[in-house]
Amino acid sequence: MAFAGRTAMWWARLRSPCLCATPLCVLPRLPPGSAACERLYSSRGKEKLDMSTYPVENIRNFSIIAHVDHGKSTLADRLLEITGTIAKTAHNKQVLDKLQVERERGITVKAQSASLFYNHEGINYLLNLIDTPGHVDFSYEVSRSLSACQGVILVVDANEGIQAQTVANFYLAFEAQLAVIPVINKIDLKHADPERVEKQIEKLFDIPIDECVRISAKQGTNVEKVLQKIIEKIPPPQCNTADPLKALVFDSTFDHYRGVIANIALFGGEIQKGHKIVSAHTKKRYEVNEVGILTPNEQPTHKLYAGQVGYVIAGMKEVTEAQIGDTLFLYKQPVEPLPGFKSAKPMVFAGMYPVDQTEYNNLKSALEKLTLNDSSVTIHRDSSLALGAGWRLGFLGLLHMEVFNQRLEQEYNMSVILTAPTVPYKAILSSAKLIKEYGKAEITIINPAQFPDKISVSEYLEPTVLGTIVTPQEYIGKIIVLCQDRRAVQKDMLYIDEQRVMLKYLFPLNEIVLDFYDALKSLSSGYASFDYEDAGYQAADLIKMDILLNGNPVEELATIIHSDKAYATGKLLCERLKDAIPRQLFEIAIQAAIGKRIIARETLKAYRKNVVAKCYGGDITRRMKLLKRQAEGKKLMRKIGNVEVPRDAFIRVLKREPDK
Repeated sequence: MAFAGRTAMWWARLRSPCLCATPLCVLPRLPPGSAACERLYSSRGKEKLDMSTYPVENIRNFSIIAHVDHGKSTLADRLLEITGTIAKTAHNKQVLDKLQVERERGITVKAQSASLFYNHEGINYLLNLIDTPGHVDFSYEVSRSLSACQGVILVVDANEGIQAQTVANFYLAFEAQLAVIPVINKIDLKHADPERVEKQIEKLFDIPIDECVRISAKQGTNVEKVLQKIIEKIPPPQCNTADPLKALVFDSTFDHYRGVIANIALFGGEIQKGHKIVSAHTKKRYEVNEVGILTPNEQPTHKLYAGQVGYVIAGMKEVTEAQIGDTLFLYKQPVEPLPGFKSAKPMVFAGMYPVDQTEYNNLKSALEKLTLNDSSVTIHRDSSLALGAGWRLGFLGLLHMEVFNQRLEQEYNMSVILTAPTVPYKAILSSAKLIKEYGKAEITIINPAQFPDKISVSEYLEPTVLGTIVTPQEYIGKIIVLCQDRRAVQKDMLYIDEQRVMLKYLFPLNEIVLDFYDALKSLSSGYASFDYEDAGYQAADLIKMDILLNGNPVEELATIIHSDKAYATGKLLCERLKDAIPRQLFEIAIQAAIGKRIIARETLKAYRKNVVAKCYGGDITRRMKLLKRQAEGKKLMRKIGNVEVPRDAFIRVLKREPDK
């Protein structure tokens, strides 16, 4: 009877309507719009769209590019609302920013795409939008996104005007020969000056003032005009449905149940469920299980046609099978592979190790899945005497490294140890023995442990970058002093208008990678902006500096630095370590050494018991005997005692103070 009662109750619950008010939903007692209900509804209830009603001439593929915090994601939200892609509610903030790290930090990290349907003058258009990141560390995401587009919306803040990343992103679009629509955002702000910004755009980018569109993305003012400009100014894709299938994989994610979901842009032909496709990179064959568009959630379709942007699920189970930049084509209909993407050049390297070596395989799996979604990270196997087996990872910048680490923790629940960030140096070998060992005369050094001795090297090379700084003119003096302190060489200085100046400097990468951006922001009260691009290598007088604790080198704190800065950096590191290392029962000598020469030292005093407290008067020899016995005990303890550096102290120790 009890069993029958439970069964009846279960059926009653199953028949009761779901709170989300979806007619096809069979999940009872779910809150409105819950994720479980949405997943079930999207997979069972949605009608497949017919994409054949959108010929190539009615398609527009575009990206939104801008400096950090100029309103790209807000504009994307308004475009989604106006075209009816999402319902208009007060909660529509950063709709396309799906990652937890993006919502916490308020920045876009991953480029996200969405398909919009818009009726203009009685014709239905398909607009494929890609929202891109604005920070210099994620410029690879921008360059990848532009490969799937024919035009861009260049957003500029009416209050702040043109910034460093605005210039960098404009030239990315210009080099790709894309149509540019300048949009001046935030005209509703109290101190907005759109006339000044229009003059800046005309002077720097040679775009006529009458082509600029003034909008307020937050309030929705004039956003409809942006959609009209997209249709008028951006050309349709140059491709044909009658051609063989040629699809470019420009992004991908991993789903535990469906495998790899590849985002594709079709440059020819069509694709549908049941088609047999081949990867140009791996030469493996797959059967298509599902195709669709992103609105911004997955919306299955019957087919995807040339010129359209969407996703494909084809049973790729291994994360290594979906290479970003790969070309997909139909089985027995091979095509010339698309050029793909220029591989990202890592600017910062850091060692990554599991906290516990038993977690090694889990961390390996998590890294493979995350690098599928973030292909700009490079991975090499590495090992450390102190930390065990791990990897040496290459990132595009320090923020990129922090975000990657945060995503690893949030999405895969992995805790890791990150070593001090370093940059890739080069050495030209003179020793015949080493040349034979490496197989070449020029080697790249990404780990200080591999740094060769000066005797066997004819020349060391350090990476350089061409930095662009845009700042109000009242801060020029302080910024020039900061740049000179970082061994920078001035290349250009241009007044954008009466208030703002653009400076170009050649920097050694090592001088800016850790904390230059923070120092620049604090000197300029947050008004200056910074962007950089690779400028090759230059000869430098480099040395390896070791940090010793009681004579034992700490491998993770070894650094490669310029000889001019060795003494100051060594002294600073020793002082920082003195504050970071907890006191022990024995004395700790903290030393900075170049080879066998000690250049700086700090001493961390031991905890000490007052052994003469019980002596009151009497002969002094009694006191001396007790103190001598204590000193011998401390000496023995120092020999056998281990000093552990707190693992979270690495970045804290290596970051410079703004005034240094």
